Amino acid sequence: MTTHSPILRVAIDTPLRKLFDYLPPPQASRDTGWVPGARVRVPFGRRRLVGILVEVADASTLPPEKLRPAIEMLDAEPAMPVDVVALAKWAADYYQHAIGEVIAAALPGPIRDGAALIERAERWELTDEGHAAIRAAQQPKSASDESRDMPRPRLGPRQRTLLELLQAGSAAPGILERIGDRWRDILRGALAKGWVQESAPTPANPTWTGEIAGPGPALTPAQAEAVEQVVAAPNAFHTWLLHGVTGSGKTEVYLRIVERVLASQRQALVLVPEITLTPQLVGRFEKRFKAPLAVFHSGLTEVQRATAWRRARSGDAAIVIGTRSAVFAPLARPGVFIVDEEHDSSYKQQDGFRYSARDLAIVRAQRAGVPVVLGSATPSLESIENARQGRFTRLSLPERAGSARHPRLMLVDLRRENVESGLAGTAVFAIERHLDAGGQVLVYLNRRGYAPTLFCPGCGWMAPCRNCDARMTVHLKSRRLECHHCGAHDRLPLGCPKCGHEVKPLGQGTERVEDVLRDRFPHAPLLRFDRDVVRHRGELESMLGRVTAGEARLLVGTQMLTKGHDFPDVTLVVIVHADQGLFSADFRASERLAQTIVQVSGRAGRASRPGEVLIQTEFPEHPLLRSLLDRGYDGFAEAALDERKAASWPPFSRLALLRADAPKLETALQFLLDARTAGEPVADGVELLGPVPATMARRAGRFNAQLLAQSASRVHLQRFLSSWIGGLEGTRRDSRVHWSVDVDPNDLY
Repeated sequence: MTTHSPILRVAIDTPLRKLFDYLPPPQASRDTGWVPGARVRVPFGRRRLVGILVEVADASTLPPEKLRPAIEMLDAEPAMPVDVVALAKWAADYYQHAIGEVIAAALPGPIRDGAALIERAERWELTDEGHAAIRAAQQPKSASDESRDMPRPRLGPRQRTLLELLQAGSAAPGILERIGDRWRDILRGALAKGWVQESAPTPANPTWTGEIAGPGPALTPAQAEAVEQVVAAPNAFHTWLLHGVTGSGKTEVYLRIVERVLASQRQALVLVPEITLTPQLVGRFEKRFKAPLAVFHSGLTEVQRATAWRRARSGDAAIVIGTRSAVFAPLARPGVFIVDEEHDSSYKQQDGFRYSARDLAIVRAQRAGVPVVLGSATPSLESIENARQGRFTRLSLPERAGSARHPRLMLVDLRRENVESGLAGTAVFAIERHLDAGGQVLVYLNRRGYAPTLFCPGCGWMAPCRNCDARMTVHLKSRRLECHHCGAHDRLPLGCPKCGHEVKPLGQGTERVEDVLRDRFPHAPLLRFDRDVVRHRGELESMLGRVTAGEARLLVGTQMLTKGHDFPDVTLVVIVHADQGLFSADFRASERLAQTIVQVSGRAGRASRPGEVLIQTEFPEHPLLRSLLDRGYDGFAEAALDERKAASWPPFSRLALLRADAPKLETALQFLLDARTAGEPVADGVELLGPVPATMARRAGRFNAQLLAQSASRVHLQRFLSSWIGGLEGTRRDSRVHWSVDVDPNDLY
């Protein structure tokens, strides 16, 4: 041990699971900012990188000649708040991941690269010439104007939008972004013409109140009880499981809780599972509160993310709304954490740093000493068991808000029906009946494209992916075959490449169902919602607006339509293929299927008109479907938990999956065999299962295999993983093998 005082221990964005020791910069002192969370520029090999100071130590294990001085301290205060640094350290340990990559995932690119922590308050306003230009452009051109040949400014559509946005007063970039991604080009043109100028800077004022912009609806007794319980102890950690049926007003409960939090000058962090839900929720909060918001999601540019990050860190943003990565958003004064649709698998990162944002939100709330609310109509089995064991407190919203009633569910036995392109006769008649009555109809099928595969009835050939153990999906409109796993694509062949026989699509996708419905109901406007149609920012919002305005009567879509959307005129939901997941090898498949059925069914009958749900299946006697119909989601969850307990699956055990991929399956399996040997003898209460090939062994040209570690004790499993994974990193291996560890995996495939 070599002693030095002090030693800066820095997290750097590398896959190495360690901190790096540096001496302080020359002529530096503690007064210049040796505080955990501050950014420091350091030499790293031949590069100069920016890292985060995690610890200041009195000693280093490196000899003195190996220690290099840092180049400079970039901050005199923590760039990353100490609580977020601590959360990142905890996450790195728990998920067995490199601390530098964890911290990098928590920071926007400009902040990682050394940009200023405090952004200059940029605002723009109209000049006198600008006011004159927009007034002239808005006036109708009269004959007298023409006779005097008065000069009138020639404004393009986006120039006019810019000037109109600034008519009411100065505006920040967040407002001007409404013009489009190239708003700065439009701004530069207006500057050149003398129409706009930068406003004089105003001091930041990170204060706000819980004043509401508009009143909400009257609360039901169950909603009021839920709000009062959560806000009764605002300065104490507690996990609340808000289990409300679809349409019961969970969002209104969130709004009332946030109202009370803002009144105490504290911030609220609200997580949503997917980017598609962000604009809708942001709209609800903007209509309710006069407080500023910051938004985080993957659709933002790095500059936009950095702006939102700064506003959250300074406390200027009262409410922070975002997807998974927003769990690391810096908060000056945290007051509550809310996780909407807590059951959703999108909260688990599936590559790189594999973390659960829901679980980290609970950890963060515990460390901050504030309540966390997990909301869902279909809570995860883990959360239900936590409530049964008293670790969470369950709040129930058993009834729909207002006059809405629960929809009527019915199974449609496909074995006894005439089926046309996936739609049973009963479903077609029901669609016609609801359209005639003025309702909207939602047809759900979680399979995009025209058909799952292309089939040759002559020789039995099915279009395979050249890179994966999977079939190519038919996309008829684009005349392509696509692999939805690796992205490979080919032109749609005219005949079988093996025997020349005519080929035909086999099965149904949303594109095919759309064609059938257009032919059958030509006068009913139809919109299709899937990733083939909704590709760019704003498209989903626009389409949902058309639905709300009544411009569409038939909606066809995938899971994009199931999460959180309110369609008051939808009176019928048809679930085309409910059997996906009934016989899957994944132990979570039945839970996901039940959640999907309940969530998509909940889109029906959310206003005063009664709703109806038809579930098409070839297995109407299946216990999962029967329990959902007879006993609801609670009945299903009770039976599913009994099965999980008997099989020792989560939440009654803890799992970690060691995955490996290589150009050959034998190479991946051999690595995992060696890893198993290195892990034995295992710690008490830990069992290693495998290795085995993945369910889809070949994916994107590489072969995948996995080794499962299982224990009834989280503590025992973590202790084993820390030793095992650390040892694997230090051993030599075939360079062709890529491996990763997934703690609490969502999928076993």
